[in-house]
Amino acid sequence: MCGIAGIIDREHPQAHDLAAMVASIYHRGPDEEGSVTLPFAALGMRRLAIVDLSGGQQPFTNEDQSIYVVTNGEIYNFEDVKRDLQARGHTFHSRCDVEVIAHAYEEYGTGFLNRLQGMYAIALWDSRTQTLIAARDRAGEKPLYYAQTDRGLLLGSEIKALLASGQIDRRLNHAALDQFLTYEYVITPQTIFEGIQQVPAAHYLRLHDGQVSVHRYWDAADVALRDWRDEDAIEALRTTFGRAVDSQMMSDVPLGVFLSGGIDSSAIVAFMADAAQRRGTTVNSFSMGFDDGSYNELPYAREVATTFATNHREGCVTPDVAALFDRLVLHFDQPFGDVSLFPTFMVSQLARQHVTVALAGDGGDELFGGYDAYDAEALAARWQGMAPQALWQALDAVASLVPPADQKKGLVNKVKRFAEGVARAPRDIAQYRWMTFAHPAEKGRLYTAALRDRLVGADVHAPVREALGRHRGDDFLNRLLYADLSVYLADDILVKVDRMSMATSLETRAPFIDVGVMELAFSMPGRLKIRDGERKWVLKRALEGRVPASILHRKKEGFSIPMKQWLRRELHPMLTSLLSPERVTRRGLFAPAVVQQMVAEHTAGTANHAHLLFCLMVFERWAEHHLDA
Repeated sequence: MCGIAGIIDREHPQAHDLAAMVASIYHRGPDEEGSVTLPFAALGMRRLAIVDLSGGQQPFTNEDQSIYVVTNGEIYNFEDVKRDLQARGHTFHSRCDVEVIAHAYEEYGTGFLNRLQGMYAIALWDSRTQTLIAARDRAGEKPLYYAQTDRGLLLGSEIKALLASGQIDRRLNHAALDQFLTYEYVITPQTIFEGIQQVPAAHYLRLHDGQVSVHRYWDAADVALRDWRDEDAIEALRTTFGRAVDSQMMSDVPLGVFLSGGIDSSAIVAFMADAAQRRGTTVNSFSMGFDDGSYNELPYAREVATTFATNHREGCVTPDVAALFDRLVLHFDQPFGDVSLFPTFMVSQLARQHVTVALAGDGGDELFGGYDAYDAEALAARWQGMAPQALWQALDAVASLVPPADQKKGLVNKVKRFAEGVARAPRDIAQYRWMTFAHPAEKGRLYTAALRDRLVGADVHAPVREALGRHRGDDFLNRLLYADLSVYLADDILVKVDRMSMATSLETRAPFIDVGVMELAFSMPGRLKIRDGERKWVLKRALEGRVPASILHRKKEGFSIPMKQWLRRELHPMLTSLLSPERVTRRGLFAPAVVQQMVAEHTAGTANHAHLLFCLMVFERWAEHHLDA
């Protein structure tokens, strides 16, 4: 695991600029630094040593030093790739997985990406043709940002690396701001900064002769659907997932697992326990809980830890996360509003005290149908045609008069959320009707005329529609899952886990988004994933006899925090300070009276505006730091 940075300059890259970029991402690799400055290109990195601790220094090069590469991540099948390359005459000087990349590119060109299995962001310079190749893994576990300049291109693992170069103008991307307030995150390839973009997952960027082009090299939408027999699908999933977990335990340093007590993390613990037994080791597990009972899942995590005899450690998230607000909000470099960033950071911090690598259950919901929103979309598809839209809007108006309940979900909150999604959001964004937090009418009141003018012609839902349409199969559920793999997982979940774990210098890995598991999942029809109202049907059957039945069949909770209560109590002073009329007016983007009304309604408990209020708080603090300084 590392942080990488690069400068491509048609004149000559400045070593001091690269040094500043690399220093800004020290947290991603505190063990050592490496760099190379060549005519027209400079590559640098910070290393978190995981494999080949003494011989894995980057950059790596090929035999004649015509190709240089720096990489953030792990190549799980590097030994197979290495054997193939050795048979073709290539010579290696380390046991490090990254070294295979330079030789694989030399042998196969950009086709080498289809041979790699892992998580990675790669920057490779081919001095023979003066070409840059910059690539991301298939699911987008590892980030990679870039910006074109008058003299070439900058790239880095985090936006802060590009800003550290001193070559970037900090201009607000208003369309990205609209995305953030709608979804709680910015959707790739955009960023909050005009002029900075992100390489999408499963794509590579090519820079040659001053021309930048971006190409897709893999797509889950291309996986052919198979007519699986139930028992064959169950066995294939059990085998493929077990292989993925085993391969991702590759490490020369201590390793553990995040354990929430849900199905996905429990599945990883079960297969890790098998692999650990073969290795003669014990699994280290880490959990975070809450004082609020409706959010606390520690009893389930403890049950799993006891079942598999893990070395289990846990902590508790309390409202004093306010002390972390500035540090974590600014660490993302662009506004990010998923409040589960706090427990993610805290469980990473806990794990880092004992291990350097942790496996996590991310991706299981997007592959096997784990979210409530899939049920909501199926229900809406059946019911919405039975009544005119005006009736749904009337239902929403009535539901909005009912105060929200304090618990995490509950019948009242579910009914209110369902009615809101059906009545206020476009039908053609499918399950994203329940995954957005600012609808057009609300934004019409909240946004100033100046901001609305900036957004003329912008379509905040276009990326979702594009993802829903890119899956060309006629399987309805797989179409929804593909969109969540492409958008929600890539730009919310994986961003959160990468930034918060790397803030503590902890590497995380996600076996569910191993390429073999993803391709197997998308070869399965939706009937194997949600059957008779039971979500994750095939995954649960694959885990029967391995994971306790009480875990397999309990309701999904999700990794969140009681932010709506905290904003009324412990975090209320921060809320009123960051969203004071004076600050909102000075920013010139939002209507102060509307913001104050939202604060008052939320404080009184007559409405739950926690999602949007927290996002406004995050944006104001981000803007103070990045735009006002």
